[in-house]
Amino acid sequence: MLCKKTYKNQITLPKKIMEEFEDYEYFDVKASKGKIILEPVKMTSRDKILLEKVRDKIKALGLTNKDIEDAVSWARKE
Repeated sequence: MLCKKTYKNQITLPKKIMEEFEDYEYFDVKASKGKIILEPVKMTSRDKILLEKVRDKIKALGLTNKDIEDAVSWARKE
């Protein structure tokens, strides 16, 4: 099946594919040998609470997506 990347770098996955993953909200994403690999991740209640705390902290600090992308890029420099 074909997917198209939008100008915001988003990809919509076909409904037929996603029907197999109805119980999943999160996916781990990797790039390997020119391929994008999605692996479903089951979040526990504890994981969701931790994730919400992180999001609240980021919001309280006034960080933007660009700030986070810049920080990740900086941290990954060799």
